[in-house]
Amino acid sequence: MEIPAHVRDILEGLELGGYPAYPVGGCVRDGLLGLTPADWDVCTAALPSQTEAALPGLRFVETGMRHGTVTVLTGGGPVEVTTFRRDGAYEDGRHPAAVSFQAGLEEDLARRDFTVNAMALAPDGTVIDPYGGQEDLAAGIIRCVGNPSARFEEDALRILRALRFAARLDFQIETDTAQALLAQRGLLEKISPERIFKELTGLLTGPGAGRVLRDFAPVFYVFMPELAAQHGFWQNNPNHIHDIWTHTTMAVDAIVPDPVLRLTMLLHDIGKPARYFTDEAGIGHFYGHAETGAAMADELLRRLRCDNAARRRVTLLIEYHDIEPPQTEKSARRLLAKLGEEVCRQLLACWRADSDDRGQAVKERNLAVILRSEQAMETVLAQEQCFSKRDMAINGQDILALGVPESPAVGRILETLFQQILSGDLPNEREPLLAQAARLREELTP
Repeated sequence: MEIPAHVRDILEGLELGGYPAYPVGGCVRDGLLGLTPADWDVCTAALPSQTEAALPGLRFVETGMRHGTVTVLTGGGPVEVTTFRRDGAYEDGRHPAAVSFQAGLEEDLARRDFTVNAMALAPDGTVIDPYGGQEDLAAGIIRCVGNPSARFEEDALRILRALRFAARLDFQIETDTAQALLAQRGLLEKISPERIFKELTGLLTGPGAGRVLRDFAPVFYVFMPELAAQHGFWQNNPNHIHDIWTHTTMAVDAIVPDPVLRLTMLLHDIGKPARYFTDEAGIGHFYGHAETGAAMADELLRRLRCDNAARRRVTLLIEYHDIEPPQTEKSARRLLAKLGEEVCRQLLACWRADSDDRGQAVKERNLAVILRSEQAMETVLAQEQCFSKRDMAINGQDILALGVPESPAVGRILETLFQQILSGDLPNEREPLLAQAARLREELTP
């Protein structure tokens, strides 16, 4: 595999200084998969101070000196350079209490999490692979280096990292590794919400996300216990053919791999178990589950330290995901005015994903409704119609010019005109709006 020039320069500088150095970890894995590595990491015999001395003229950020890491800033991007090390005992379930730099390359690889991340590149391009990472890549397997229980006890975040890699690469998790991460899932309680949320969003955007959610559901219930009630909860409704959790995981796969949209589908039915009841015919219903779910999702995402913009968008989409899609230009115009074009397009995607796993007849019926809604929205958008009072052809100054005194009446007149535009009763044109405003002046002015 090809090593970019800015990384080769670092390797050559360290080698000239007498310090063996190798690209290592994820960049090797991605290169072997035919992917372009997002980041390059180098391991070396040099201590951080020796790395800096061996690479004059470059700038450095001392990002992890205690663990032997310095970031080299190059024209091709930052490169993390870490001294070969041997980790001591892990006392907090996340970090080694101490490290030793009296180690070689193979010892350094032995401390890494998974075989596919425990490979390095020799100067001649040969892959150094003492733990069978290439075989596991070819087989599509995530496997711990050494004893999986020991790996997860050292750093519980590796439990979620294993699932993220399985989802992003669409790999299976090797049997012993899978059993260990399920057995030790409670260790995730030691991990900060921020780190959990980062791994979760990375996992959700992978092509294997739904399968991983289904196969390892108990892991996710550790930090999202609200979802556990969905497991095996049959909906007893002719519109649904799966339990809520299976439907949820299939809806995640059915939407584009955007973090906000996949979070939305993961949480869109979180309120259903609490709102379930059966009618006299034994049919299950979930009236009000969208509003309940939005509140539950908001609390869950706050707990996981989701950023505010994403949290607000996810909860908004959940709140509206169960409304009837607009079927006319008038109703589409009102929804666009209320939520905006971007949110409405996201709602269309959510409606499609929510219908994807239904029985064929129900799915076809739902998709026909969604298609009519999309067509109505597109027609309204193509007309460049007014969707907020800022888009109106007149403003408050025009109302004042008609002789309306500065008072709440100005706002009342503008709001009335805006609603008439939305309903299609009045065009968004200056002269008709002014004429109607003059008529409203007598009605709405005290």
